[in-house]
Amino acid sequence: MTHYIGLISGTSMDSVDAVLASFDDNGVTLAGTHAHAYPDALRAELLAAGAAPQAATLADFGRLHVRVAQEFAVAACDLLAATGRQPGDIVAIGSHGQTVLHAPGAEPPFTLQAGDPGTLAALTGIAVVADFRNADMALGGQGAPLVPAFHQFAFGSPAEDRALVNIGGIANVTLLPGAGAVTGFDTGPGNTLLDDWYRRCQGNAFDRGGQWAAGGTVHAGLLAALQRDPYFAAPPPKSTGTDYFCGAWLDRALAGLDDKPADQDVQATVSELTAATIADALAAGSRTPALLAVCGGGAHNTDLVARLRGHLPGTTVDTTSRWGIDPDWVEATAFAWLARERLAGRPGNVPTVTGAAAAVPLGGVYLPPRSE
Repeated sequence: MTHYIGLISGTSMDSVDAVLASFDDNGVTLAGTHAHAYPDALRAELLAAGAAPQAATLADFGRLHVRVAQEFAVAACDLLAATGRQPGDIVAIGSHGQTVLHAPGAEPPFTLQAGDPGTLAALTGIAVVADFRNADMALGGQGAPLVPAFHQFAFGSPAEDRALVNIGGIANVTLLPGAGAVTGFDTGPGNTLLDDWYRRCQGNAFDRGGQWAAGGTVHAGLLAALQRDPYFAAPPPKSTGTDYFCGAWLDRALAGLDDKPADQDVQATVSELTAATIADALAAGSRTPALLAVCGGGAHNTDLVARLRGHLPGTTVDTTSRWGIDPDWVEATAFAWLARERLAGRPGNVPTVTGAAAAVPLGGVYLPPRSE
């Protein structure tokens, strides 16, 4: 059995998720998982660069590019140690890196992920597949979401219509009809505004279980102001990032209100925004799915999941555990799978999702230095 490692740090920038995975016609087997927290100083730098990329210099990005790769290497090596594997047991690492700026609407479009794959290959002694977004964007695509092809492989069924929502810093949906084309797109903010506001008001990393949000009251004026953003009404394909839906975006909406909400009510309103925009995205499809599976950190936000259920009364809202993969490890597993597909020369993007002109293999291959 061949093994691949998948590595990703999502838009919440809290840790590096690592999985050891193998694949066959029956699906996915996970032999091990590991979460490696960023050092506090590095996480603070990444959050600052993501929130205000125009203030970051080339030297800043260069340093982050290497530092993130070093932390990714620690995550991979810790995973090997925990599972009793050696570098020679692994075919390749699929590394998404850490997105610091994703700009599909720029001219020309571009995307920046920190986590130098050459450094990662040298430090682990394993071939690395990385830079997954670029080929899709070169063909006119959004370069995101990248996981719907894996969702189809792992979770698709000809017997029923299914849908997934990954709630990381940004939320994205994948629609998996029993028959027909796979579609998906970023719906808007996931955890990013919730985490940012909670840090500012409470001084902690995140609102565990959404308890603080659950104790607040949705502010109708703020919710309406946030929902007027043109991104929500734009048709897919579309993708976004935490550089757009950031603290400054929320602050601008708050500044325009005559009736200022309490801090806890802002948290409740942002939670409602995330749930409502996900539900609206699903309602815009031709058929509302009977079952919605949640993955990513948002799967643990009890308040947010309850709001989703309230907006989708005819849909069973569960997690991807229902289909065999813990919601914490879906995205990392996807990048292990994308590395496998790249080495096999198979396409990794879905043009009906990203808008690219063609389905193509994704990622560049970086080989470790050979000792003489």
